[in-house]
Amino acid sequence: MDFKDQILQLATRVEKLLPQLQTEEATKNALIMPFIQALGYDVFNPFEVNPEFIADIGIKKGEKVDYAIIKEGDPTILIECKHHLEKLDPHNSQLFRYFHTTKAKFGLLTNGLNYRFYTDLEEKNKMDSTPFFEFNITEIKETEVAELKKFHKSYFDVESITNTASELKYLNELKNLLNKELIAPSDAFISFFTKQVYPGVFTAKIKEQFGPIIKRSFNLFISDAINDRLKSALKQEKQIDAAEAGKQEETIVAETATGSAPPTEEELESFYIVKSLLRQHVTSKRINYRNSQSYFAILLDDNNRKTICRLYLGGSRNHMTIPDEAKKEVRYEIPSLDEIYLYGEALFGAVTRLEKKEKVSNEH
Repeated sequence: MDFKDQILQLATRVEKLLPQLQTEEATKNALIMPFIQALGYDVFNPFEVNPEFIADIGIKKGEKVDYAIIKEGDPTILIECKHHLEKLDPHNSQLFRYFHTTKAKFGLLTNGLNYRFYTDLEEKNKMDSTPFFEFNITEIKETEVAELKKFHKSYFDVESITNTASELKYLNELKNLLNKELIAPSDAFISFFTKQVYPGVFTAKIKEQFGPIIKRSFNLFISDAINDRLKSALKQEKQIDAAEAGKQEETIVAETATGSAPPTEEELESFYIVKSLLRQHVTSKRINYRNSQSYFAILLDDNNRKTICRLYLGGSRNHMTIPDEAKKEVRYEIPSLDEIYLYGEALFGAVTRLEKKEKVSNEH
């Protein structure tokens, strides 16, 4: 499972776990330690992840930060944790105090949901008051996963992260500023745009008139941009589906004439992934495959009437279909075979339906 899959899998678990997490310690164990593990660090190795790391502050001795990620014997990332219901804003000063007493280059403040990364862009060895990178794991975007990956043990490079930290910080600040202006435009914002289209004097009355117009025009601009992208995406999707449908028809004709083809390495790998996902529910011997030139089928009990899933690999858009309760093929995109791991529950559901149907049949 690659890094993106690990983070997305953790994100899907988070909301299910929250009702059971009544303490800060529970939040750390269930949410934050798995997050650190996803970054490639061994949370049970104190030479790599040091819990309750001592960061003495002046005459105050024994001050501790929840975790310190260690590299070459020195702390490089300090992690301060809070309960998932706590707001993070009141606590950045605590991390600020720890930061300048150690050699750490980055600070992370988190409640298991929101993650805020800090460094010292404004003044060396003094943590900035605002984070340069921030995200909510339950709403994490692909671009944020890509930035987060830089903190993975395998890719971690202080210079590389520092070089992009400044851009990220100001990008986020500008995004937040624009968001505030679009919700409640300031006088300066209204004045700037009004003067681009209105030749007269900018008075209080003109400001009052143009405020709602500017807000509405931006909302329309955003709405039109979203609609244009959706239309473009739908058009592209239809073109791809039509091309794939044509290819599948050609393949079926060829298959009828030539018979089934031997499975490729990719198809065999997908079979072993599905088999590993299902073996905790059914005996592995019951999971079989049959190959054709149009798709690769994984079956229960080597029975064509017991299809668990079909995989369409090797084309421009790899995908998998799993029959639902109405035997309708539900399509799942799998850009990489690792994506199959995300659909373990759907695969198990298919097996459960097949076994239930067989049981009812036997009873009658």
